[in-house]
Amino acid sequence: MQRIQSEKNILDEPDSPIELLFLLSCLNHSVSGNVRYSIPEEMKKGIFIGNVAQDLGLDLKRLRSGRARIVTGESTQYTELKTGRGVLVVNERIEREQLCGDRTPCSFSFEVILENPMELYHVTVEVTDINDNSPTFEITNLKFEISESAMTGARFSLASADDPDLCMNGLREYIITENNNFVLEQNSNADGKKYAEMVLQKPLDRETNQHLSLKLIAVDGGTPQRSGTININITVLDANDNAPVFNQFLYKATVMENSPRDTYITTVNASDADSESNSIVTYSFSDQRNGRGDLFTIDEKTGRISVTGAIDYEKDKKFELQIVAKDQGGLTDNSRVIIEVLDVNDNAPSISVVSLNRHVSEDSPPGTTIGIIGVNDLDSGDNGQVHCEIEGNAPFKIESTLRNYYTLITGTALDRESVSEYNISVVAIDSGMPPLSANKIIHLKISDVNDNAPVFSQSVYNAFITENNSPDVSVLTLRAKDPDENQNARISYVLEDSNVTGSRMSAHISVNAESGVVYAARSFDYEQIKELVFVVKAQDGGSPPRSSNVTVKIQIQDQNDNPPQVLYPMQTGGSVVAEMVPRSADVGLLVTKVVAVDVDSGQNAWLSYKLQKPTDRSLVEVGSQNGEIRTSPQVNDKDAVKQGLTVIVEDNGQPSRSATVNVNVAVADSFPEVMSEFTALIHHNEYKDNLTFYLVLALAAVSFLFITCVVVIISVKISRWRQSRILCHANLPVIPYYPPRYSDTLGTGTLQHVYNYEVCRTTDSRKSDCKFGRAGSQNVLIMDPSSTATMQRIHCEKSILDEPDSPVEVS
Repeated sequence: MQRIQSEKNILDEPDSPIELLFLLSCLNHSVSGNVRYSIPEEMKKGIFIGNVAQDLGLDLKRLRSGRARIVTGESTQYTELKTGRGVLVVNERIEREQLCGDRTPCSFSFEVILENPMELYHVTVEVTDINDNSPTFEITNLKFEISESAMTGARFSLASADDPDLCMNGLREYIITENNNFVLEQNSNADGKKYAEMVLQKPLDRETNQHLSLKLIAVDGGTPQRSGTININITVLDANDNAPVFNQFLYKATVMENSPRDTYITTVNASDADSESNSIVTYSFSDQRNGRGDLFTIDEKTGRISVTGAIDYEKDKKFELQIVAKDQGGLTDNSRVIIEVLDVNDNAPSISVVSLNRHVSEDSPPGTTIGIIGVNDLDSGDNGQVHCEIEGNAPFKIESTLRNYYTLITGTALDRESVSEYNISVVAIDSGMPPLSANKIIHLKISDVNDNAPVFSQSVYNAFITENNSPDVSVLTLRAKDPDENQNARISYVLEDSNVTGSRMSAHISVNAESGVVYAARSFDYEQIKELVFVVKAQDGGSPPRSSNVTVKIQIQDQNDNPPQVLYPMQTGGSVVAEMVPRSADVGLLVTKVVAVDVDSGQNAWLSYKLQKPTDRSLVEVGSQNGEIRTSPQVNDKDAVKQGLTVIVEDNGQPSRSATVNVNVAVADSFPEVMSEFTALIHHNEYKDNLTFYLVLALAAVSFLFITCVVVIISVKISRWRQSRILCHANLPVIPYYPPRYSDTLGTGTLQHVYNYEVCRTTDSRKSDCKFGRAGSQNVLIMDPSSTATMQRIHCEKSILDEPDSPVEVS
């Protein structure tokens, strides 16, 4: 370690800034990261001390990026680091006497800390003394009572002056005013402090001069010199031949710091060879300052020294007391008492946070630096040895790489979703007996990262909606949770579009991105769509975002919104369909079967059949479950040829829906009989239809030409009457109807067997006849009044299931 230092006497021109800057020389240490500077005391704020960046070999960018700063254990920070220029300047006025007292050399130290990576540089600033204090005495007057019989060479201790300055600026010598009796003798004690004694050179003569007034001047060595004065008043007493004498020139004792009041330290003893009153000795401190009267007291009769004030090892480690023993004649002797203060563990460690990151990301790896902690203990020895630890099971560690400095790091991986913040309790414990400790709570928050995807409460959502719903109706609400926070936990719901029945899923379903509510985008029809299966994605707002999917199944529930549909017999406009029943038919003969279906499902599609408005007596009955129409009583000759039936097909919905079908049954043994009956019916119906039509026309035109309309109606009526007479003699066509093939399903509206019919035509339909091979065969007649062609053939078929090889003959 090399040292470069320059000094200038600031006593000449202390206010010259150029000369002050010349005085600021620095001591640059490149070894072990230490640097030392030297400055005079009492420098103004902002005065340059040294170029830290240059002396430590650091770049200005490194100072800024490393957040260079000064860390000191002192309450007052005397220096300031200008990171922009890399220089060290005075921050507070430095008074050397206040900072160090009598200690020399006087200096203070601090650390310059840089981060990322952490570097520590030790800086020591030595404060040199200037002559800014004059020697001072604690008292202004000093009184002596000296016997005229005092022997030549008798010594009298004088009050010591105190000069806080050091070396040449400190106390240099004492001077006493000229007199005939006393000379001044100067000495130094063990710590080098000067004190003066007045030595009797010529015996006193009370009769000549009863009182003497002298001045003691204390002069320092500064330039210009400073001095202090005390008055010495001497009263001359009558003779006292012997002065007190201490049995020890030096007394040594120890005392524990913080000892209570009146704690015994030691006892001094002096004897006087005189007798009676001249042998009585009293003890006192030579002066209050040196005697530290605020801390110690001495019994003037016994010489017992005890404690009166608070003794602090951290302030004073040793005391030196000047004791005076004086008899009644004014003769004295001097002795010294050196008291060593023993340290006790009365100072708990202190913890200071040098650097701290109060927010740590949860994805920080183990070993991430959180902060730097400094510890200090004012005690000495083992009492000042401190170690740090962390209380509890927090996932953090504390490591020490530098003296009195600890690094707080992460010990394991962090998870904000488990613990979002920590109160880290750092404990510093010294090695004293008993040990003292200090605790500091460091509050740390864990910052969130997007490490969790949204999670739905269910793996599959099932919902039901009744068909014919209103659009935009709410079906269900999806709920996903994300244990992250803030934007990372903000969930948006997105419908994953797909195809359903040839269209996009978004045409059927919509999802609210914020609330997760699923809405029906349209009205559903169970007969078209029975189920919707789609996927909804929940995505958070992190970067990058995380997401999860859930399957949603919506079942469309059926409503009874469709009436039954009759498949057989078919109802053709203007055509008359008749089922033939021979008069010789037995009871229970299957006449026909009403076949109907319902596109609804469940009980809405359960069909039942019943008759309405049967003609004459109830010739047939219908099966309530299967729709089969069978003869009920025995058919006889009195039964009318034409039987009109109305069958009601009703479903089981709530409310129920129904359909009706008209079934014409012809009770006859031959086709001519059936044809004549149904032809009259057809003409009668046609006549009624035409009359109604023209009546409506007549009523519509009555306001215009009433008389003309009457003539037209009569003319039309006559014309239609003639036409109908002609048609009565015309040939009526017979058109066969082929029922579909269907199988019996017990109540589903299908027939039990398959029927085939063969049509036979003749030139004269009125003479045609049909011969039935069996009473069990079925015959169907269809009368079409719109056809004017001649019926040529009428085929009668026998059931191919009964006798497939036996055709029916028709003549």
